[in-house]
Amino acid sequence: MALVSILKQLAYEENSTLYNSILFGIIITILLVVHNLIITRKRNNNNLPPCPLQLPFIGNLHQLGALPHRSFHELSKKHGPLMLLKLGQAQPTAANIFVYGCKDIGFAPYGEEWRQKRRICVLELLSVKRVRSFQSVRQQEIAELVGSIREACERNKGCCVNLSELLISTSNNIVSRCILGQKYDNPKDGSGKNFGELGRKLMRQFASFSVKDFFPSLGWVDVVTGLISEMNAIFVAFDSFLEDVIEEHRRRIKMKEEKEDKDFVDILLELQENNMLEFEDTQDSLKAILVDMFVGGSDTTSTTLEWTFAELLKNPKAMKKAQEEVRRVVGRKSKVEENDVNQMNYLNCVIKETLRLHPPVPLLIPRQTTSSAKVKGFDIPPKTRVFINAWAIQRDPELWEDPEEFIPERFENNQVDVRGLDFKLIPFGIGRRGCPGISFGLVSTEYVLANLLYWFDWKLNGEDACDIDMNEMCGLTVSKKVPLHLQPISYSL
Repeated sequence: MALVSILKQLAYEENSTLYNSILFGIIITILLVVHNLIITRKRNNNNLPPCPLQLPFIGNLHQLGALPHRSFHELSKKHGPLMLLKLGQAQPTAANIFVYGCKDIGFAPYGEEWRQKRRICVLELLSVKRVRSFQSVRQQEIAELVGSIREACERNKGCCVNLSELLISTSNNIVSRCILGQKYDNPKDGSGKNFGELGRKLMRQFASFSVKDFFPSLGWVDVVTGLISEMNAIFVAFDSFLEDVIEEHRRRIKMKEEKEDKDFVDILLELQENNMLEFEDTQDSLKAILVDMFVGGSDTTSTTLEWTFAELLKNPKAMKKAQEEVRRVVGRKSKVEENDVNQMNYLNCVIKETLRLHPPVPLLIPRQTTSSAKVKGFDIPPKTRVFINAWAIQRDPELWEDPEEFIPERFENNQVDVRGLDFKLIPFGIGRRGCPGISFGLVSTEYVLANLLYWFDWKLNGEDACDIDMNEMCGLTVSKKVPLHLQPISYSL
């Protein structure tokens, strides 16, 4: 009562600013007290993991920087490897739009439908046999890449190429041909539809910050800022593109036109025709799976190759050792065969070490607990969003000697595999929710790298190797912030 009387008295005083300031301070204090009481009560009822200092309403969002995997890592140094962070309600706005309400594999909730879709992808689209069937596609696209670089060398001796851009384009073309049957970066039908450009726009928007993701009641902010309209515009264009591609495949199947190599669309439509899809095979489900295949197969490959070249340039001894192995195995043949890559043990170590230091998706795809669980003695409530920091695990000094150093030799007598079986190298995730496209991605990465190391020597343009910018840029994948501009020098057989 005394507090109320004081406030009333102040209300009649001329200095209303003082009154407003005191009232604001009281309100904030009350909110903080209530907030702390709620947290304390919850902690008393459950043995929750340690939680960094939270702020009202926004929780721990203020502690996340532009590179969340690094922010999480810094917090874990103080609070331990298992933490509770309040990051809002985390609704996947981009996934709901771009993969048709999460009808895909990557973002779909765990359940029978998800299991059936993943099974189809593993057995029919991404099996070792199917990946091998796309060998000619990889060979043709990489031959074109090598040819364009060689042409640049001959046209202008000492010129530089934007290797980052070339890697992105080649990865997109390989994935486009394997999924859709042809590449669409240079459409000849005058439609102006460019699959590569649309795909890159979609991937950028996948990583956009959405207020609704964390505060659903404030979803209107995304509408006001134009984020939703941008996402919808890209979705409509991408959806229209996929519709046209699927209808063209259906027309060809109906006309019984023969095709030498089946792409993913052919396979899915054939399974649908034979009633072999054990899930609701709507058009949206098929398109969602195709989006997954593109997003998971393109950007991750080009990003890994970009980081591999950056690390090899910074470590000339490793570059020399890798090139010597590639050239020794291939010999004086006119082209690098995919079977040659199987004999390149050091090249495999180089890729493993790159994936250890630079996993394309450092926090993996977040998951959600379906029921309560107990981890390391702590209670994990149901419907808790779970982030696994692969980047931090793979740089843990308790697991790796000299964890910040690029040392491919660490894998020469080490059977640790990138498939996550040892839980210390998990660039593709772990267990049943791990990436089903490991074989597809690794084959492309190895073959591109072997060709570029065989046919060219690489030099920095007036830059010292130790000065290469290794800063990261966060998107759907974490890529180099500054693209690689390198001088290729043709290798003489």
